Amino acid sequence: MKWHEFLASYWRLSPLVRIIFTITTIIFLFGIVIHIVEPRTFLTVFDGIWWALITTTTIGYGDFVPKTIIGKFVAIALILLGTAFVSAYFVTLSTKAIAKENALSVGQLPYTKEGHVILVGWNERIRQLLALMPTNMPCLVIDETLKRWDVPKHVHFIKGNPTHDDIWEKANVSKAHAVIITANQHKNEIEADLASIVTLLTVKALHPSVYTVVEILTTPQVDNAKRAGANEIIETNKWISFLMANCLSSPNVLNDIEEFKKHPLKRLAVRDEWIGMSFASMLTELNKENVLLIGIANAQNIAINPPSHTIIQSTDELIVLAQ
Repeated sequence: MKWHEFLASYWRLSPLVRIIFTITTIIFLFGIVIHIVEPRTFLTVFDGIWWALITTTTIGYGDFVPKTIIGKFVAIALILLGTAFVSAYFVTLSTKAIAKENALSVGQLPYTKEGHVILVGWNERIRQLLALMPTNMPCLVIDETLKRWDVPKHVHFIKGNPTHDDIWEKANVSKAHAVIITANQHKNEIEADLASIVTLLTVKALHPSVYTVVEILTTPQVDNAKRAGANEIIETNKWISFLMANCLSSPNVLNDIEEFKKHPLKRLAVRDEWIGMSFASMLTELNKENVLLIGIANAQNIAINPPSHTIIQSTDELIVLAQ
């Protein structure tokens, strides 16, 4: 390789790599030179390299000290040159760390991990959801209204419009475990639903098999969300109306519902030994495991508290409240 080709390759390297390469070259070069200048003090090239490394990074241990005038001039040159590049290395390292932290805070840093849950929107629902989710579950929030991301620290933040492909590519949606889309609180109900459906279409175009949960505010848009490929649709207004109606008919019922936070609702696959058992027998069996059976679900229907003689089929799923 010619000298000008080497220089061209050198300047194409990143600043940090260039500095590391230069420091390494200086240490090896001065280690060899000091061994040649003072072979009695620095018996081997390794002794010279050791001295050069310690001299550039610290004030030196004193185990090797140049004795001759030439050796001392070599040491002076090493201190001036080596210390400058080592300082530049730490400055560059600090600058990169600060730049990365700033990019993370303003939502510009791409997400590189996989198996994560992507949450669209930043609102009280997302805050409450994050409080209920385990802190070791990888989560990412996409929002275009936040200027900086401050809390919580364990959640990654991507700033941008969730209907744009590049934002989802930054969020690494192709490796995501699930996507939860909440209604945009800055739009009216119809506009918020349309934005949620467009976001859903964008997600499904990039990752068709990802599990998606979408919040829909208006009933007419539920069918559109289904057509767009939503796995689950949460009709917020419908559920709130249901709770309000129950409050009127059964005062303090909300206190009872609050207890469900401590006992998550789950579905269990039917084990081979459970096939053919009655609902009553299954209820007793699961009680031994501190699990409360409340219903049966299959492809055709969902039955909450079915008749006690109902037979468990292999295609069923058991709806339970876990301890």
